[in-house]
Amino acid sequence: MLNSRFENGNKLLFIGDSITDTSRSRPIGQTVKTKTGFEDSTGLGSGFVSIINSLLISSYPQLNLTLLNLGCNGHRITDLKHRWQRDVLDLKPDWLIILIGINDVWRQFDRLNDRNQVNINNFEETYRSIIAESKTDSGQIVLMSPYYLELNLDDPMRIKMDQYSQIVERLSIEYQCPFINLQKAFDHFLSSRTVESISSDKIHISKVGHTIIAQSFLKTIESRLP
Repeated sequence: MLNSRFENGNKLLFIGDSITDTSRSRPIGQTVKTKTGFEDSTGLGSGFVSIINSLLISSYPQLNLTLLNLGCNGHRITDLKHRWQRDVLDLKPDWLIILIGINDVWRQFDRLNDRNQVNINNFEETYRSIIAESKTDSGQIVLMSPYYLELNLDDPMRIKMDQYSQIVERLSIEYQCPFINLQKAFDHFLSSRTVESISSDKIHISKVGHTIIAQSFLKTIESRLP
């Protein structure tokens, strides 16, 4: 049997925006066991959460793990804050994986969007507050960086996305949480392939893009094995 950072019976909760959501089931995206015993994972959505679920089951068949998808399309850090008690604390996960920040940046470049924007100070303050709340009730917290599929480091949106990513990395150090640098993972991929091969808008990604996220998550967690 392969060693694992996970323990039998662990509950992994993934929360974020549309990159996490990917048409998951409501109110909670999860695998459903049918009467025949078949484990139907379509409730986890079609993205990286479902891929991680498949990889964990195939790698650690001895572990009975439960994965939950609580991603919501369009959400920002302030939206997560509003539903944190119901969608995180009440569910008492052993592992909490957060991917947020893309819409916090993206909506600042959307001229048709007149909602109150999440500036960088508000982003950091709100993010810090939900981590602090979860530290007492949750087990391991994993922070994923937001990303923008643009290799031009002088691009205004790439500059701002990097600034928000740096906030997430700094919080991971402050709270001693594993940090997954998705921007770095995508930059590596884009050094050989075009953006258009996995995305039409530099944000929403194909199955290949979601596989990159899933692989980055597992590599980071497995690298922390004793």
